[in-house]
Amino acid sequence: MTYENILFERTDGIAVITMNRPRALNALNAATIGELNAVVDAIAADSSIRAVIITGAGEKAFVAGADISEINTVTSALQGTQLSESLHAVFFKMAELPQVVIAAINGFALGGGFELALACDIRLASENAQVGLPEVTLGLVPGWGGALRLQRLVGTGMAKYLVLSGERIKAAEALRLGLVEKVYPAEELLGAAHALARTITKNAPLATALAKRLINRGAEMSLRDAVAYETGIFGQLCTTADCKEGTTAFLEKRPAVWQGE
Repeated sequence: MTYENILFERTDGIAVITMNRPRALNALNAATIGELNAVVDAIAADSSIRAVIITGAGEKAFVAGADISEINTVTSALQGTQLSESLHAVFFKMAELPQVVIAAINGFALGGGFELALACDIRLASENAQVGLPEVTLGLVPGWGGALRLQRLVGTGMAKYLVLSGERIKAAEALRLGLVEKVYPAEELLGAAHALARTITKNAPLATALAKRLINRGAEMSLRDAVAYETGIFGQLCTTADCKEGTTAFLEKRPAVWQGE
């Protein structure tokens, strides 16, 4: 299937989603949100995909934000609520994917674009990247989970600072604050994202999928409840063919051959 605003490629177990509206700095309009939803559904249905990379077309932007011209036409609270709900649904689907989702932030990731990156599992950035949530400068708040994911990532005080100021953060500062995990020269970013994806896909499929689920769900629990959840996952994995293969391969000093079961 082809898309108007997104490029979608699958090679050797790695899917690449490229937000492809470079003239609009890859801004998220309703059509793009619908296409992203369809792509996430396609990934969920394809067990051959082990990792996903999301990036933006062109050199200037990952996703510069929501399409402001569309927001400007909203005439009712219900319409605005539905716009918010549309991308929340996509982001929660991304969180439930068994595959790891890596954001390769190759420029501006502002507003809805930064919210997209925050919804990914791991964020890599180019040295010229800028991130931020400037919605208050437009008379809005982040509507796609950005403030709330940010709070869980960097704490309440820093989340309030970034959201209430609307400040743009350059890549080096984003790295220091823990908003991104690694920073690379622009020409090395996508290669680094692929290298990370390949590293992850070499590991046991069930273990990586359940590790993602453990971290996501554990973050919403008390420590005691999260530990109980962890023990159940650990016990479940101990009985799998992949655990038997992985531990045997380690003892025999050879690479493991995963079955995903």
